[in-house]
Amino acid sequence: MAHKTLVPPDDVRGLSVADIDEFRAEHDVLKALRRCGHEVRVVGVGDHLTELRDAIDEWRPHVVFNLLDEFSSIISYDHYVVAYLELLRQRYTGCNPRGMMLSRDKVLTKRVLATHGVATPRFTLFPFGRRFRAPARVEFPLFVKSATEDASLGISQASVVEDMRSLRERVEFIHDEVQSDALAEEYVDGRELYVGVLGNAKLAALPPWEMDFGTLPRDQARIATHRAKWNRKYQAKHGITTGKARDLSKEQRARLIELAKRTYRALYMSGFARMDFRMRSDGSIFLLEANANPNLSKGEDLADSAKAAGISYTALVNRVVQLGLAYMPEWRMFEP
Repeated sequence: MAHKTLVPPDDVRGLSVADIDEFRAEHDVLKALRRCGHEVRVVGVGDHLTELRDAIDEWRPHVVFNLLDEFSSIISYDHYVVAYLELLRQRYTGCNPRGMMLSRDKVLTKRVLATHGVATPRFTLFPFGRRFRAPARVEFPLFVKSATEDASLGISQASVVEDMRSLRERVEFIHDEVQSDALAEEYVDGRELYVGVLGNAKLAALPPWEMDFGTLPRDQARIATHRAKWNRKYQAKHGITTGKARDLSKEQRARLIELAKRTYRALYMSGFARMDFRMRSDGSIFLLEANANPNLSKGEDLADSAKAAGISYTALVNRVVQLGLAYMPEWRMFEP
């Protein structure tokens, strides 16, 4: 199950790297599933669920491999599609609807994690559709982003603001261009670290991964902007890479893994996820985001960290399938 515009072609010969990047995750997963010996039918989902329902009724798949990251062009609606699968009593891969809903809402995530001892940056929310009002108490610098969007959408060097005028401009940019609530949170200067987690009840954490900002000029913030994450030319120009986190103490590594698992459980996640952290020079760690169903492309952070743990890409994709088959939604309690 993928977005209708991202269904990969049967033959990618003659296509550029940029062309393939548009549907790389779908293409890589499809190839891996077929290498595992699975019979696969690709269903493109647009603004309606008719095709999905018809395919399930006709084919009766053992499991639906979920690669959707939005529905009807609304990113926060993806969990409704998974909830629909549960109503159909259809097994699926990846996170369950409750975990997707909680983790998608970054403010709700912060409030839940506050009761579980997971530190997140202090924040102020600026709701979409309301006029900007300067907060009474605020400490700069702040980092401004969408409260719901992911994949670094709307994030650039201008996202780090040093004064009230810049804060207003960036909040209005998120409102106007991204069309969502704006979240202004304490800017945490430090290392950008990622931890992948696999599992349902029993969890396995992958080796901590790190973004290296290479030769990015010192007057620019070390943040995962949209260009830093997705623009190959920009990455090559500045030597921006990701790889296994080096020079972590045994205690720091254990702490990152423990916080990743605690976050996963606190948000009722299942299947697989990636936790994004910032670690200051004093060793303090802050959870930035909890990403349900992160990018599964071959060569991306999750797949590469799994490879470092001895899990090949094909084995990772198959593990996701097995976790989907093993997940216990409420309807399975009533099966005869």
